[in-house]
Amino acid sequence: MRYPPPRDPTSTEQENVWDFPRPARLEANARHLQVVLAGRIVAETRQGFRAIETSHPPSYYFPPGDVDLTLLVPASRRTLCEWKGGAVYHDLVVGPDIRPDAAWSYPRPTADFLAAADHIAFYPARVDACFVDGERVIPQAGSFYGGWITRFVAGPFKGPPGTSNW
Repeated sequence: MRYPPPRDPTSTEQENVWDFPRPARLEANARHLQVVLAGRIVAETRQGFRAIETSHPPSYYFPPGDVDLTLLVPASRRTLCEWKGGAVYHDLVVGPDIRPDAAWSYPRPTADFLAAADHIAFYPARVDACFVDGERVIPQAGSFYGGWITRFVAGPFKGPPGTSNW
C-alpha cells in the first residue's frame, strides 16, 4: 500500500487523521465517552483526554474516578511508547466475563502526557461497546491499536493488513 495513502473524503464535522501530529499529542476532551461490558457501563466521562497521532483514530483516556476500578485486574503485559512512556495493562472482569488486556494506563508518562497519568484507556475491540456522544465506536483494526473510529474522523486508518509501515 502506498505511503501516504490517498485521503478519504471529509465532511465539515470531520478531522482527517493524516492532519494529526507526529509525535502524538494529548488533548482535553469534553465529548461524552462510555465503555460497556456485559450490559454494564464500566467507564463514563466528559472529562477525559484524547491522544491523537498521524494515521490513527483517537484513543481516549478516562479519569480514574470515572472508571469502576473494582472491575480492573492488573495484567502482566507491558509496552513502551516512545511518546507516552511505559504502559501497564488491565484485564476487565464483569462477573464471569473476563477480557484480557482490555485496558491500559501510563503510571509514569512522559512530560507531554503527564496530565493523563493513571487515566485508563480501553480497546474498543475488547469490550462489548464504546460510545462517543452516543455513537457506537468502530474499533481500529489490528490487535495492537486502540483507536476509536467515529463519524468525527476520516482516514484511511493504520491497522489493517498492509499498513504496518505507515
